[in-house]
Amino acid sequence: MLELISLLIRGIQPFLVPICFVGAWLLISLVVWSLWTATRDGITTAKRMHQIPCPGCQFFTDNYRLKCTVHPSIANTEEAIHCCDFQPKTNPYLY
Repeated sequence: MLELISLLIRGIQPFLVPICFVGAWLLISLVVWSLWTATRDGITTAKRMHQIPCPGCQFFTDNYRLKCTVHPSIANTEEAIHCCDFQPKTNPYLY
């Protein structure tokens, strides 16, 4: 049994270095591709989240219990990006 394993190892030994080399570079490539994809998706999500106008609206309360007096269920979500009741704060010192 051990002789069979030894014979098998000697038979594939010339191919181990190229296989490991290609496998290592493939693994590195997959990690880099995964990091690139995660970064790209994170930037896309961040750009979309920065379009939410709620903090600049006069109906936004900065209270975690009631974030918006007009649409509390969609405040600070993606649904609020095109809010039809958005009114910009005219004087931030009044609110």
